[in-house]
Amino acid sequence: MLRVSDVWERALHTPASAVARSGEVIVIRSGSSYAGKQGVSLAAGVSNRSAGAQALCLHLVTMPPGTRGVPHVHEGHESAIYTVSGETEVWHGEGLMQRTVVRAGDFMYVPPGIPHLPVNRSDVTTVAVVARTDPQEQESVVTMSLPPHLAELDDFPLASP
Repeated sequence: MLRVSDVWERALHTPASAVARSGEVIVIRSGSSYAGKQGVSLAAGVSNRSAGAQALCLHLVTMPPGTRGVPHVHEGHESAIYTVSGETEVWHGEGLMQRTVVRAGDFMYVPPGIPHLPVNRSDVTTVAVVARTDPQEQESVVTMSLPPHLAELDDFPLASP
């Protein structure tokens, strides 16, 4: 199983900066992160705010072992996720009744408006690259309550409180 390397750790905790000249390619240096509405830590990446992106955002998401996110949907936006390290249990669909395990090396597609909830029950930090068709980062995130059948997850701390 992959473990988070020192390089990833430094990237997650160094202030982000954009490097560009007008009308050219923009490079966003890895760095600062923030707590997303969905209860996970998001490393600042490509977005409208950082790069002037008009139709997408791209972030690095981390979830420490034994943590979870907040049930949520992205209204009107699709998401694509590539898991770099770790293993995440994802509850999804109407009422969060479906369960899928995503491992390092897996890709996952989440259609617009599909509720989902990530849970890291493993002993390894999960790192994933997330692309979404929402350049505004958090505006389309709509949080939901934990359904009764997942009440045991109340005991899991949020990955990013």
